Amino acid sequence: MDITNYTIDLALKPTTFDLWHVCLAGTVAILAGALILTLLSLVMCLARRKETTDAEPQVKIVEKIVQSEPIVQIVEKIVEVPVEKIVEKIVEVEKIVQIPAPAPVVLKEANADAALQLLYLLQNDARFIDFIKEDMSGHSDEDVGMVARVIHEGCNKVLDEHFSFSPIAKENEGDSITLLEGYDAAKVRVTGNIVGNPPFTGKIIHKGWQVTDVRLPSTVQGYNSNVIAPAEVEL
Repeated sequence: MDITNYTIDLALKPTTFDLWHVCLAGTVAILAGALILTLLSLVMCLARRKETTDAEPQVKIVEKIVQSEPIVQIVEKIVEVPVEKIVEKIVEVEKIVQIPAPAPVVLKEANADAALQLLYLLQNDARFIDFIKEDMSGHSDEDVGMVARVIHEGCNKVLDEHFSFSPIAKENEGDSITLLEGYDAAKVRVTGNIVGNPPFTGKIIHKGWQVTDVRLPSTVQGYNSNVIAPAEVEL
């Protein structure tokens, strides 16, 4: 068996590039790139580790500052309250919350008999309705004045005989008066520039009147109070 000796000359340079050489060159380039990336990664990791090492003293200082603050311990204490006291508190709250219902408004029916009786007295003694219902356009002021004087005297007689009056304000008209808080608004009517709450200080314009006694005559059963003045027929 013949053995052929092959000698390789390393100094030889390829003069042509086939597919095999192209693949070999690509593989070398990929390996070189991977090596470069690996080296870059190692360098970045070393740099980050160095930054972390430099920042460690600051972290330790912060930890020391936090640890130097006093620690406050909160202790929750459960206090047992008797059931009787809780019930009493609930009852007290219910008493405060419950508001009494307003009293119902009761409307009184007007009794027309007394008003009709007064009209009868004014007509009978002072011819009041005759004067009010008379057409005064055809009469002079002097005639109206003379009749009004007679009507005035008759009406004053009826009022004095069946009613008693008294002024509400004791002061004279034009005097100054101060109304305190809680004054009776039914007896005093405030007019003008009303600002704020009492006390109010103003001037008396009218003293007002109130009835202190009523003395109307009694009527018999079957009396027709709607008849103020019966018709008169002369025979």
